[in-house]
Amino acid sequence: AWSPVALLLAVELISRIPARRGALSAFRLGATAVIAGIAAWVSYWHMVGVAIRYGEADSSAYLLPFSVDGLIVVASISLVEIGGRIRTLTETAIEAEAVSEPAPAPADLVEPKPVYTNEDIWGPEPSAAEPAPASPVKKTPAKRVTPRPVSAEKVAKAAAKMPDAPVSEIAAKAGVSVSTARRHLAALRVTDASPSAPVPAETPTLAAA
Repeated sequence: AWSPVALLLAVELISRIPARRGALSAFRLGATAVIAGIAAWVSYWHMVGVAIRYGEADSSAYLLPFSVDGLIVVASISLVEIGGRIRTLTETAIEAEAVSEPAPAPADLVEPKPVYTNEDIWGPEPSAAEPAPASPVKKTPAKRVTPRPVSAEKVAKAAAKMPDAPVSEIAAKAGVSVSTARRHLAALRVTDASPSAPVPAETPTLAAA
């Protein structure tokens, strides 16, 4: 069975590996023809002997090898044809890609035109004067008026009614402690002594007619 296998390997190499045209290609084809002839001769008589041994008639034993070797020849020719078409399509696609690529334009032929802006022609625009920041207005905090306690009013009324009475009696009259009465009386004396205290109006004396 080596002869058919050798023929198939030779045909496969021819179909898949392209060779340059010339003496090498002719030598390769000649070697393939020699291999095919030897394989056909050995395979034919081998199959004839096997067919006769297993009881085939004389005509069938001599014709059966032609079907096997003929199939090998057809398969070999088909492989060579397919390999040639594949190479042709590949070369055509490569040539089409090379033609479709545009040639790069030389950079020296096209000179870029300068672009001028308003600043290049008229100069930079003057910056607008920034307004001076306004000074913050200071707010005068309003004076908080502390309300006069009720105990201070009681002590003041009691002191007005009893100006010469001691502190203990004024405290008892106002209903507060002695220390509280003493504190309010001291505050009253300071208020009366201040220059902002109200001055009582003088009552004019009318002379009798």
